[in-house]
Amino acid sequence: MANTTKLALEASLKELLRTKSIDRITINDLTEHCGISRMTFYYHFKDIYDLVEWACVEDGKRALQGKKTYDTWLEGIAQIFEAVLENKPFIMNVYHAVAHEKVEQYLYKLTYELIVNVVEEKCKGITIADGDKRFIADFYKYGFVGIMLDWIDKGMQEDYHKIVMMMGTALDGNIARSIENFKQK
Repeated sequence: MANTTKLALEASLKELLRTKSIDRITINDLTEHCGISRMTFYYHFKDIYDLVEWACVEDGKRALQGKKTYDTWLEGIAQIFEAVLENKPFIMNVYHAVAHEKVEQYLYKLTYELIVNVVEEKCKGITIADGDKRFIADFYKYGFVGIMLDWIDKGMQEDYHKIVMMMGTALDGNIARSIENFKQK
């Protein structure tokens, strides 16, 4: 039941963002659109930005389902791009409003989760410090998110498939090489 209410609030927020900016949407707008009480909203979220963050995380989880391995990480990146594009009015509105950093935090968290799984998989049987693994995942996370933020900033006009293909070409074998380099230090 709780998740159903949260999903309904997410759907209402995304619908309202088609006609209003996030800073003009009130809790009252959401609850009326959704047909719930204000107290129900506050039972689940502390404010609209809490709902935004939850929606971003949930969308990301759905986008990455089953695509967190070395063999599928590029598909995972493509699915993140696809999820962002599918939610373009939502993302653009949040990105260009006061919650710009919310989109960045969401993308950093989502991308890190994907990359750290790949790093862990490639480290099987290799002795490397946990801090070094985190550094490698962070390094690639910032690169991926930087490219995605640039794409968002330019209005998501470029075909993301081309971007993902270029990322795959640029990174082919580099995570494994990074692990090897840290192993030898």
